[in-house]
Amino acid sequence: GSFMLRPLSPSRHWKEAATLILAAGRGRGFTPRPPSLFDYDVLLLKRSGKSGFMPNAYVFPGGVVDASDFSSEWLDIFRSFTNSPTFGLRSVKQHLETRPPIFATDRLKLGSPIPGEVALRICALRETFEESGVLLVAPKIEEKKMLKNIKDFELQVLPNIWALHEWGNWLTPASRYGTTRFDTAFFICCLQEIPHTLQDDKEIERFQWSTPSEILQSYQAQKLWIAPPQFYELSRLCRFPLLNDLHNFASQRATAGCEQWMPVVVSNDEHLISLLPGDKLYPVDSPRDSEAAKNTVPPSKDHQDASPLHRIVISDRYTLRLQITITPKYNHVLPVAHSAVSHDSKSQL
Repeated sequence: GSFMLRPLSPSRHWKEAATLILAAGRGRGFTPRPPSLFDYDVLLLKRSGKSGFMPNAYVFPGGVVDASDFSSEWLDIFRSFTNSPTFGLRSVKQHLETRPPIFATDRLKLGSPIPGEVALRICALRETFEESGVLLVAPKIEEKKMLKNIKDFELQVLPNIWALHEWGNWLTPASRYGTTRFDTAFFICCLQEIPHTLQDDKEIERFQWSTPSEILQSYQAQKLWIAPPQFYELSRLCRFPLLNDLHNFASQRATAGCEQWMPVVVSNDEHLISLLPGDKLYPVDSPRDSEAAKNTVPPSKDHQDASPLHRIVISDRYTLRLQITITPKYNHVLPVAHSAVSHDSKSQL
């Protein structure tokens, strides 16, 4: 019936989405810029003030999965890869039982022959193109060798799903009743140089290429607003000032898999605390199904307590602190804690 295209999300409460952290070599641009430890920039887009979800926020490109991302027509476009499992993407070592549902869901049972790992990458590439004009494609050289008849080639490129490395999976925490919540696959892609960008004026007000530390400093100076997952991931990128190191790490790490992170927000007297998996206060039963976390935290009597912390302490919209003592899973890296960056802004006023 009319619902044929809808059953792609494993859960009715969550809209599946994909996001792309796009890093590109800084190169020798026309505008002189202050020297930086980083030899690359990351693409951020400013969402429209009219947007229903996080208006005016700076975000990585991405968006909600569309039925077309799961269309069987992709089988034809990727036909030279349909014999290799998952269209030639490398296989992930993580056991299926521990894979986040967004990756583990059997899409054939939901009526699509396109594996989730392919469709989510197509979504990230499509949204990146729609929002910024950057189209990441791979030449169809391989197929050309096999086909003598060149007439078939209108567009001699394929969406470059192989350049996107699995990075993480963030879910929107429970917030005001009725807000749309997203289950978002995060991918990362490293480019040698910054591509030409064209912004989409409907959803996006502006875009900018900046180093991870520039973005975090602008955020702390209240010049732009980023959500906690962006803060966390940009702080994680601060482990890699060099694009080549980031690329090598991301591509090697990607086959390990990732963990589903649904922040659980609780409050103590002064702050909101966004708890992440592994934190001693994180609810053990899957918070995705039961929002059963108690929303207040008893004040900690013993600050020397060595039990595991994995949390974002939110003092106000522009003041976040990472408190992390856990070892990251799936060969990932911890964010750099940025208390050093803020240079006590009050003393400079």
